[in-house]
Amino acid sequence: MSSYDVKIHDMGKRDDRGKGKSHRVRWVVAGKRFERSFTTKALADRFRSDLVKAAAAGEPFDEITGLPESRLREQDRTTWYDHARAYIEMKWPHAAAKSRKSMVDALLTVTPVLIVADRGAPDAETLRLALYRWAFNPNTRSESVPAAEEAALAWLTRQSLPVSRLRDTDHIRTALNACSRRLDGKPAAATTVQRKRAVFYNALGYAVERNLLDFNPIDRTQWKAPAVAEAVDRRVVANTAQVESLLDAVPAVHPQGAHLVAFFACLYFAGFRPSEAASLRRADCHLPESGWGRIDLAETAPPTGADWTDDGEVRQVRGLKHRAETEMRSVPIPPDLVRILRAHLAKFGTADDGRLFRAARGGYLVESTYGEIWRDARKAALTPEQAVSPLAGRPYDLRHAAVTLWLNGGVPATEVASRAGHGVAVLLKVYAGCIDGDEEHINQQIERAIKASRGRGRIRGNRTQNSARSTLKQQVKAGRGSPKRSSLENH
Repeated sequence: MSSYDVKIHDMGKRDDRGKGKSHRVRWVVAGKRFERSFTTKALADRFRSDLVKAAAAGEPFDEITGLPESRLREQDRTTWYDHARAYIEMKWPHAAAKSRKSMVDALLTVTPVLIVADRGAPDAETLRLALYRWAFNPNTRSESVPAAEEAALAWLTRQSLPVSRLRDTDHIRTALNACSRRLDGKPAAATTVQRKRAVFYNALGYAVERNLLDFNPIDRTQWKAPAVAEAVDRRVVANTAQVESLLDAVPAVHPQGAHLVAFFACLYFAGFRPSEAASLRRADCHLPESGWGRIDLAETAPPTGADWTDDGEVRQVRGLKHRAETEMRSVPIPPDLVRILRAHLAKFGTADDGRLFRAARGGYLVESTYGEIWRDARKAALTPEQAVSPLAGRPYDLRHAAVTLWLNGGVPATEVASRAGHGVAVLLKVYAGCIDGDEEHINQQIERAIKASRGRGRIRGNRTQNSARSTLKQQVKAGRGSPKRSSLENH
């Protein structure tokens, strides 16, 4: 129902919101009070002005939402599918290739379930392909869409929910539940759920920005994502002897293994991420004949896939993680790594662009290839018990082993964070479980405390028993009869 009985109050400010949404707009429709809070005064003023203009124009207001009907009609015309494409278009130009892929992956999950009805639905795989390859990828806008995928997108255009209906938390819960499951129906990893939820939340926030929603409905939905383990599992951390055994095994398990020894060594002795080591160039390395050397990292090239880069390359060359685009990270490297890198350059040279490590045909290293070589090296170098354990299960775990080694060696956290490319707070949170302190000393303290507590308990027990015996003896002397043997024993 709609009403022309509208009263709009002056703007106010809520002091209890701190730095949050403290600017408030209040209005009344047919005797029912409504309120909206905003982060800035300008946003609140713009929203109030829209209400005033609608009321002045004689426009009816919806009694359920409190909004002018023209605004509701605009919201109802925009479907979730339309909005998801607009969200991608907005984020795409400034997003890294991996972020683009992550956004599309999340929207692929929620979009097929945010529908009015599933009558005449296309095959699920066809619909996912249509969204992945065409609808959510601005790079393919100029290409023709195959007939099957085009029909799938036409169906979705008709059946996608209006964004305004996402105020219903049942729809939001359906989408979040989809984020928590893999395609085979099994529970998704906690990190995957968290990542998809974050994208969905951000897309709904953009709907609020576009005035398609009045609030982010996830904030009003009681749904809990699985907890994400942020700390490194110390079981993956290998010691230096184990790492060196693994490096020795790498050349024997694959024809390209000898070329990758220095690559894996960079992950352990310098604490590099695999994408940082993969883009390492000769000009970045300062390798004296003896002593410590230095590597100046200026860029990284994480694998993303050709669909998500602007130039069609499978990797996107960009600045270092957690740093400004042109900021460099200078990492001193120990003599062990200096010797390994000098031997690598003497034997293999560099790629045409100066990269130290390359695939068989000269391109960037392929993650699946060096991952398979690492798995074979683990089987060859580790004991059967270690091979089935998490110990150094991935090449990335060599970086975890490096940071753990530095922290336990007494290197200040600020210096470790600088070399590893972390913030100090993140560093300590991620590696808290791998830092060894005075464990033996602490254990001895606890053991002494246990013994002391046990001794105090015996003293109190003896005092209690002696007191009971004395009381019973006094009762006997007073002529109250002889105590039963069992009662004395019970005490």
